[in-house]
Amino acid sequence: MNFDEIPIRVRYGETDQMGVVHHGNYALYLEMGRTEWLRKKGISYKEMEDNGIMLPVVSMSLNYKKSALYDDIVKVKTQLKKEPSVRIEFEYEITNEVGEILVLASTVLAFIDMKTKRPIKCPDYILNKIMN
Repeated sequence: MNFDEIPIRVRYGETDQMGVVHHGNYALYLEMGRTEWLRKKGISYKEMEDNGIMLPVVSMSLNYKKSALYDDIVKVKTQLKKEPSVRIEFEYEITNEVGEILVLASTVLAFIDMKTKRPIKCPDYILNKIMN
C-alpha cells in the first residue's frame, strides 16, 4: 500500500549523555510520520477532531536495531498496513543517512466518537481519502 517518508534531524534534547536518542523519542518520530502521511492524503487531526473524531493510539510496537545519534538525519517511512475499519494500522521503518535500519515499528489507532467515547467505523469521507 502507499507509503510516505519524512526526514528528521535528531536534536540534542532527544539524546542521552552519550548522544544516543532516548528510546521514548521514537514514539514522537512515529507520530510525526503518521500525521504527515495522513496530511498528504488530505486529512488532519484537527479536521477529524473538529468533526468529533479522535484517533488515539491503542497499541505500539518498536523493535530497536541500531541507535540514532545526535545530529543524524533519520528517515521515517510510514506505510498503511491494511484498509481501515474501526482501527487503522501503520508500519514504520526508521533508517539513518546511509540506509541502515534503526527501528522497525507498528501502531494501531482506533476511531473514537468524541461525544460517546466509543469506537466507530472509519468515516467514509476519511476512508475515501485514505484509499485513493
